[in-house]
Amino acid sequence: MNLLYNISIYVTGFFLKIIALFNKKITLFVNGRKEVLSLLETNISGKQKTIWFHCASLGEFEQGRPIIEKIKEQYPNYKIVLTFFSPSGYEVRKNYDKADVITYLPLDKKSNVKKFLDIVHPTMAIFIKYEFWPNFLSELENRKIEAILVSGIFRSDQAFFKPYGAWMRKSLKAFNHFFVQNEESKKLLQSINFNKVTVSGDTRFDRVFEITKQDNKIEAVASFIDNKYTLIAGSTWPKDEELLVDYINFHASENEKFIIAPHNINKKDIADLKRSIHKKTILYSNFENEIDNQVLIIDSVGILTKIYSYADVSFIGGGFGKDGVHNVLEPAAFGVPLIIGPEFAKFEEAVELVKLKACKVVHDKEEFNNYLRLIYLDNSKRLKKGNIAKEYILNNTGAAKQIVNYIANKI
Repeated sequence: MNLLYNISIYVTGFFLKIIALFNKKITLFVNGRKEVLSLLETNISGKQKTIWFHCASLGEFEQGRPIIEKIKEQYPNYKIVLTFFSPSGYEVRKNYDKADVITYLPLDKKSNVKKFLDIVHPTMAIFIKYEFWPNFLSELENRKIEAILVSGIFRSDQAFFKPYGAWMRKSLKAFNHFFVQNEESKKLLQSINFNKVTVSGDTRFDRVFEITKQDNKIEAVASFIDNKYTLIAGSTWPKDEELLVDYINFHASENEKFIIAPHNINKKDIADLKRSIHKKTILYSNFENEIDNQVLIIDSVGILTKIYSYADVSFIGGGFGKDGVHNVLEPAAFGVPLIIGPEFAKFEEAVELVKLKACKVVHDKEEFNNYLRLIYLDNSKRLKKGNIAKEYILNNTGAAKQIVNYIANKI
C-alpha cells in the first residue's frame, strides 16, 4: 500500500500541474508550493526553536488559532510555523501576525518531507482536527518529534477502523497524544489500541468566546440598524436566499431590518440578489448613512463575525445544500437565537443547539415565515433562546487551555 500511495502522490502532482492551466484554485495550489522550501530556508535558522502547526483550511485554522495565540504569548522565543493544505485557508490567512512563517504544506513526497523537516526542525508538530499524511507522520515518528492531534474527530467509516486500514493505522503511531472532541472518537481510537487520548472538546468554542470580548463595532452597520430589530443571515447560498427574499418582500414589517452576508460575493450574484429584493436595499461597499434602507447586503469578506454581534436573530446558510450548514457557533456566542435548514446532522454543535431549542430547523418558506413572525413578536422567547445558545458556548470552553498545558510540559 505504501508503494501505491507514493506513486499516487507523484501522479497527482503531475496532473495538478495540468489542471492548474484551467482552474484558478488549483493554480494557487500548485504555484503556492513552488517556493515553500526556499521561503522556509530564508526565514528559519538552524538554531531557532520552532513549533509547527498544520491546518487543512480556514475552518481548522480557527480551531488552532486559540492554541497558536496562547503559545505565542507564553513562549515568544519559539518560532511558529503555520502550514495550510488548501488555498482557501492560506490565501485568507497568509498575513496572520501571530505566526512567524506561513506557507502551503508541500505534497507528501518523501523527498519533500525530509527537506521540510530538516529546515523546520520542529520541537513539536501540532495537527488540527485531521490531515493524516503518511509520509509526514512516518518521518515525524522516525525523528522522534513530539506530535499531537487537537480537536480531532473520528468516525467509524474511516479507513483506520476497517480491516483494510492497517497501513493508515500505522500512521497514527506518530501521535504522542490525541485531543478529541467527543467520547465516540476516544472509543474508536481505543478500539485500535490507541489509549493516549483526552476528550478535550472543540477549541472553536474558545475561539468564538474570545471573539465576543474583542471590539466588534462597525459604525456603518450600527448606523444602518438604527436600534431596530435585525435579522442577520450569514454565509447564505441561493436556496437560503429564496426563503429570505420571500419573507422580506411579502411578510416583513417595515420595522424589521435585514443584513445578508452571502457565501459567494462575486458581482453578478450580488447584483442578482439585490435585484430580487423589493424593499430598499444597499450594498456595504456603497454604504451611505441612509437609515431608511431596510436591507444591507455585505459584499466584502472578513466582517461577518463582528456583524453577528448586532443580531436579534440569525439565519445561518448552507442548511439546504448537500455540504450542510455553516458555522453556528459564532452567532451563538453572542447569545443570538438561530435558524438553519435541514442539512445539519454532520455538525455536532448544530445538533446540540437544536436539541436545546436554541436553534430552529426550517424546511420550507411557510415554516420559515411562521417562525420569523413568532420570534419577532415574542421578545421573551427570543431572549430565552439566545441565552441558551450563549450558555452552551460557555459550558464548552476550556479545550485550548487544556491543550496548552500539555504542550507546556513537553517543550
